Amino acid sequence: MKPVSRNILITGASTGIGYGAARQFIQRGYTVFGSVRNQADAHRLQAEFGKNFTPLLFDVTDEKAVNAAASQLTKQLKDEGLGGLINNAGIAFGGPLQHQPIETIQHHFDVNVFGLFRVTQAFLPLLGARSGHSVQPGRIQNISSVNGKVAIPFMGAYVGSKHALEGMSHSLRRELRLYGIDVVIVGPGSVKTPIWQKGVDISPYENTAYYPAMQWFLKQTRAAEERGLSIDYLGERIVHIHETPNPKIRYALVPNKLTSWILPRLLPDRLFDRILERLSGLRYKP
Repeated sequence: MKPVSRNILITGASTGIGYGAARQFIQRGYTVFGSVRNQADAHRLQAEFGKNFTPLLFDVTDEKAVNAAASQLTKQLKDEGLGGLINNAGIAFGGPLQHQPIETIQHHFDVNVFGLFRVTQAFLPLLGARSGHSVQPGRIQNISSVNGKVAIPFMGAYVGSKHALEGMSHSLRRELRLYGIDVVIVGPGSVKTPIWQKGVDISPYENTAYYPAMQWFLKQTRAAEERGLSIDYLGERIVHIHETPNPKIRYALVPNKLTSWILPRLLPDRLFDRILERLSGLRYKP
């Protein structure tokens, strides 16, 4: 069933996929509430998007701020509710799991998993998950990644968080049938977005045995980003998924789909390991 309310909440709306989705929803006449982490981004987006955009100032790891935003929006929307929640906010920092600080690994889960479900719990009543509600059921899209299914070296913390996101999304979807709320997983591949520029810094690992392979990895990441999907294309697809009466459970929005999605999932894991060994130099040399 297609959601009725024209109100959409998007986390991480200041850049990347969240920004592209906000722009596409607004161009189609929706009212978008977008989470940002600082007042400068709030002013910038409000000036650019106009009256159909309202910034919500919170970090998904800040429970108090998330709950305050949910309370604010509940008073503002009354019985209108939310038609959609796009859980987009996320981080990605590269590094070999042997050496990456535990705090960095934990931060991936704090943002990509716990932050996502903190937001979801806070705003579910506005999507129709409450007793005696008058709000029509909304729809949740959880933005995962190709790496929610395909593991690659040097992104283990990110891969782990996206695997967790996907598993919990399946459970959430089955639970929320009680309220008629659907949960859809969106797994993009390479996207032209600042997330990779921010997170792929190999200099801390220069004195480790992984450094030569990480140089290869960084080169591949930059090439993939150049070939990546645009944020406007992703935004258009997210709007389409929201408006589809009977969406699929999961969408793989991946450029170069054969080599980046189909083959890595079809090949035996040990064979895929050997291919990566040859390409990256990650092989044992006694």
